[in-house]
Amino acid sequence: MTPTDIEDRKLTLRTPKSAKEERTVANQKLQKEDKMKRFLIISMLILFVVATASAVSYAQPVKSKMPSKMQTKMVLTKSSVELKMTMRKLWEDHITYTRNYIISALADLEDTSKIAERLLKNQDDIGDAIKPIYGDEAGKKLAALLRDHILVATEVVKAAKMGNNEELSKANKKWYANANDIAAFLSGANPNWPKNVLQDMLDKHLEYTTQETVSRLKKDWASDIEAYDKGHVHMLMFSDALTDGIVKQFPNKFK
Repeated sequence: MTPTDIEDRKLTLRTPKSAKEERTVANQKLQKEDKMKRFLIISMLILFVVATASAVSYAQPVKSKMPSKMQTKMVLTKSSVELKMTMRKLWEDHITYTRNYIISALADLEDTSKIAERLLKNQDDIGDAIKPIYGDEAGKKLAALLRDHILVATEVVKAAKMGNNEELSKANKKWYANANDIAAFLSGANPNWPKNVLQDMLDKHLEYTTQETVSRLKKDWASDIEAYDKGHVHMLMFSDALTDGIVKQFPNKFK
């Protein structure tokens, strides 16, 4: 038997083993692919569940001291949840860009005018949001009142920054008078929004905003953060109260 014959015989003997190894490798590869597919499916299911739970949670009322006169058990229909989330986004923008303005204005940052521009746009957005329910004129009126609310707020911040107590007092009177006008307008549009309750809620919003401004001027960062956190929750509660009132007033629109 020649050396070549011996090598051929060795190859022949190894062939069955090589085929078995290839099948094993192939099976292992299939098993890995199956595991990966299962992992991806499970991951997608988890993400779906988390996203759904988050949406439902976001639609739930904020745990805050909502006045008893405005506490209602809103039916969570698709349309009512969409309204609630839309309103929260708008009023959350209101509180967020107000804070951004305070920070930028007090620090003389270059973005102050741009922040003010975006903040004013938010008031127009809120007005636009109620137009499908109360009409164009009502939407424009609310936007105008809210724009005044912001413009007077800039006067408050400016006077506080300059330490001009006389101008600060004047601006504060205008600010609270404007809040009274907003409360009167809203309560006139919806009987589920009592004027005195709205007035208290808006006044509390002004108090938190004032605390933010004063705290930053004093560099009392803990107080500043506390005011923003409380004001943020308060604004979401205010938004929910408005939404609940709308759904209660027009139940047929939110079935």
